[in-house]
Amino acid sequence: MFEGNSLQVTRLDGDIAELKFDRKNESVNKFDAATLGELKAAGALLAADTTLKGLIVTSGKDVFIVGADITEFGKSFQLPEEEIAKWAVETNKIFSTIEDLPFPTVTAINGIALGGGFEMALSTDYRVISAKAAIGFPEVKLGIIPGFAGTVRFARLCGADNAIEWIASGDQKKPEAALPIKAVDAVVPPEKVRDAALKLLALAQNGAFDWKARREQKKGKLKLGPIEAAMVFETAKGFIAGKAGKHFPAPVAAVTAIQKAAGKTRDDAIAIEAATFAKLAKTQAADSLIGLFLNDQLLKKKGKAYAKIARPVKQGAVLGAGIMGGGIAYQSAVKGTPVVLKDIADPALALGMGEANKLLSAQVGRKKLTPEKAGAVLASIRPTLNYGDFKGIDVVVEAVTENPKVKKMVLADAEAAVRDDAVIASNTSSISIDLLAEGLKRPENFLGMHFFNPVHKMPLVEVIKGAKTSPEAVATIVAYASAMGKTPIVVNNCPGFLVNRILFPYFGGWSLLLRDGADYQKIDKAAESFGWPMGPSYLQDVVGIDTSHHVGDVLAEGYPDRMGKEFRTALDVMYEAKRYGQKNGIGFYKYETDPKGKPKKVVTPDTYALIAEVQPNGTKDYSDEEIMERLMIPMIIETARCLEEKIVDTANEADMGLIMGVGFPPHLGGALKYADAIGLANLVEKCAKYASLGKLYEPTPTMKAMAAAGSRYYPL
Repeated sequence: MFEGNSLQVTRLDGDIAELKFDRKNESVNKFDAATLGELKAAGALLAADTTLKGLIVTSGKDVFIVGADITEFGKSFQLPEEEIAKWAVETNKIFSTIEDLPFPTVTAINGIALGGGFEMALSTDYRVISAKAAIGFPEVKLGIIPGFAGTVRFARLCGADNAIEWIASGDQKKPEAALPIKAVDAVVPPEKVRDAALKLLALAQNGAFDWKARREQKKGKLKLGPIEAAMVFETAKGFIAGKAGKHFPAPVAAVTAIQKAAGKTRDDAIAIEAATFAKLAKTQAADSLIGLFLNDQLLKKKGKAYAKIARPVKQGAVLGAGIMGGGIAYQSAVKGTPVVLKDIADPALALGMGEANKLLSAQVGRKKLTPEKAGAVLASIRPTLNYGDFKGIDVVVEAVTENPKVKKMVLADAEAAVRDDAVIASNTSSISIDLLAEGLKRPENFLGMHFFNPVHKMPLVEVIKGAKTSPEAVATIVAYASAMGKTPIVVNNCPGFLVNRILFPYFGGWSLLLRDGADYQKIDKAAESFGWPMGPSYLQDVVGIDTSHHVGDVLAEGYPDRMGKEFRTALDVMYEAKRYGQKNGIGFYKYETDPKGKPKKVVTPDTYALIAEVQPNGTKDYSDEEIMERLMIPMIIETARCLEEKIVDTANEADMGLIMGVGFPPHLGGALKYADAIGLANLVEKCAKYASLGKLYEPTPTMKAMAAAGSRYYPL
């Protein structure tokens, strides 16, 4: 009946039509403008055929529809708000045409159906889902809300409370969560989805199910009394606002849209959703979060390219069984790659194995693993005191103390013990990869693999190329990091690599603020209000004052013009007082244990006395705006330097490194995305305001040229 590039319509026996989504030359189905155009034509064809008595909607892929093509629709967000809203209203007419067909309709959800994919399924009367499928509304994670009537149909079908929970969370849901609330009507094994959909359609045709009543329910007003509505919506908005935070307006906006549309029928309710969608599409949060999604797609694409030349990793090894080594061994084993954990003493091995066991026990406690599975994972980590079995190792990760002499010795021993084609990586946060490679016979098989602490939580791994590192070694470590569930970013060797090199100018701005009399608590509060998960003083405590002091020395030597130590800092004071932060219970804050066993920070008056030692001109009050400018500008400039010096390939990767490595505020999208939002001309003006503070605030010549030309790091 209809043949397009993305979908086909076929007449089946019994005057039934099958609308199948099956994009040619693609692995998944998604909604782009062309697909919507084909759906519009197919809908018109179905509506005009007076001989049809039913419709099933299916997929020819392993998934149903993964959602809208954000790479295409994201570009349309540059349009004025009114035009975006108008586009949403017009696009919704396509789905309403399917909903209004004069016969019963059923969707067979055989795999993932997210966002627009699930909204397509909601436009039919009934849904049959595979037991292995997943559905949901991920839009709030992109800073927007459903735009194809998800807030309208789902709320009327499943109730306001369920709609609020599903849409405001953005989480994927399993069939067992969907069936009780009538989001789907049947759950069947994957191979029976299409047949079950046909049976359900036959039952609807025969009157066993009142499909007209179901349809009127979705098209009518929300069945909720005014008192009940006020309680449901106002309570939800307060809770969600507290959880989402002020920088992420989409979850609360979704609730408000459902609330405003509660007393409206379908088309008027869709207009309210469209207006809300359009307003959110113009926010910085949406721009940044969509940008992060696209950045992630770029990293995945690069990862696939590396995978083509990577050497297989069937057996790993970790040298150094401390907390970090134990964490790396756990991460490798829990994701399926067995690992040998080596150290030079039994107590050290016990510490590393204890760390792995603790992490596995926590997974069992959260019901993420069964005790049997956890036991099998722990058994795949083999502790050893010697190199006896290292000939079978494919990748070695060295995680001993951050000392070049010790690392060089351990690396040489490891190289002598493994096969000639084994790849060796150092988990170093600051030591030059080329320096560590000096004593190796096969430097082409050596590089950096910098994990962030705690390993099991932090998603980023920096893969650091040395001057002699081979492409195959890089690809192997990228593939290994991906297999461990991490996001690898490949960077070139330099002091601090990418993330620490950019983070420490931020700390440099913080040190200058403290020197000039700022209150450390006010700085922390300003940073947290800005969107950082913790302020810089608190972050220093978490990182470890001794660790930060050491890395700061490395960077001061590497970049003396802007990171050199010209005065005694608050960090120096804490280090000299042996206040190392959370690791020994006191730093800028004192740490007590809360009822859950986690460290809780407490303010102590003596911190002010210590900081006063490095405030020659006493204290001074600063506005939050000035605090954040003085913190953020050095970070932006250093990120630009890393890009200009080819330490990192793209602005996308630089920004993702900051988001995943140090918790850069996601709603700002990364340092370079934030620079675009400020505008480079404005940024250069702000730099001039702080020129007296030194090189840390001096924009690069390239930044100045881009500002003059009106250029951006991310072209519109």
